[in-house]
Amino acid sequence: MKGEEFNPMNIEEFIANENEKPLDRIVSDGGFTSIFRTIACIGDSLSSGEFESCKDGKADYHDMYEYSWGQYIARMCGSTVYNFSIGGMTAEIYCESFAENRGFWNAKYASQAYIIALGVNDMEKNPDLGSINYVDFDDYRNNKKSFAGYYAQIIQRLKKIQPRAKFFLMTVPNEGKCDAKTEAKKAHAALLYNFAEKFDNTYVIDLFKYAPTYDKEFKGKFHLAGHMNPMGYVLTAKMVASYIDYIIRHNVDDFKEVGFIGTDLHG
Repeated sequence: MKGEEFNPMNIEEFIANENEKPLDRIVSDGGFTSIFRTIACIGDSLSSGEFESCKDGKADYHDMYEYSWGQYIARMCGSTVYNFSIGGMTAEIYCESFAENRGFWNAKYASQAYIIALGVNDMEKNPDLGSINYVDFDDYRNNKKSFAGYYAQIIQRLKKIQPRAKFFLMTVPNEGKCDAKTEAKKAHAALLYNFAEKFDNTYVIDLFKYAPTYDKEFKGKFHLAGHMNPMGYVLTAKMVASYIDYIIRHNVDDFKEVGFIGTDLHG
């Protein structure tokens, strides 16, 4: 209409800012992570909503999945999120027994996105994680029996189940220390970046670099003994969803056909 003023929506907040860091913008509704209608979270106790209780001086551990960061993401996004996790999980246990015993290689659990958060227990067991040279990218059965070999196997087998799925590989947060564990976490992060370069549709959620330092003050607020408390799992969910939202906004062309994952359709 002649003379009418138009005030279009400001689209800037949905556009990638080249100076933006992954966790500069924390979303409360999942942001663009909600484009994934099915997500699978592969991890250990920290992916299982595990709480640590104490009675008569003895610690006990409880996987309470409704408190996991994956289920908080499910409620944020309205998506279906599977917990392929349990306390004490390692990449070796996942490949050698857990996934098979739980039926997690079954195509009925095929997901549009997989978030892999493994490494804490693996590094405790053996700080030597191996490298991508331990991986036969043509046949996972030839991978060396190492963290790198088993971790790659998980990706390789899931890619056969859901070839166009997106993979998000999560590093271990930094505790602000200068010790052997920190060096192992750096090596773990470097390995995940190598996998992201080698595998298509694969990205790194680098909590080591961009999350808050998990120091004494942080743990006093967000931990319950050696594991997180409910607020810690909510915070983790917000960080993971916000990081994936960031990745999507900075790689829009990679995610245009997410709705066709699991089909033979293309745009």
